[in-house]
Amino acid sequence: MEKKTNEKRLEDIPLVKEFLEVFPEDLLGLPPIRQVEFQIDLIPGMALVAQAPYRLAPSEMHELSNQQQELADR
Repeated sequence: MEKKTNEKRLEDIPLVKEFLEVFPEDLLGLPPIRQVEFQIDLIPGMALVAQAPYRLAPSEMHELSNQQQELADR
């Protein structure tokens, strides 16, 4: 079965080419083009939300602080 010449191959995408060892060899290709394309439009200059998505229990917060401190000390 021949592929269309205008169809993109995975090997043609620079990011895939750079990390080819991460992708399985039997990957069939890119997903098909859908009628609706979903995307998140970012607003230039806007700061990221710096809020936890959920609250932590005090013991979990203490553990998180310890792990962050260990990483900062490295």
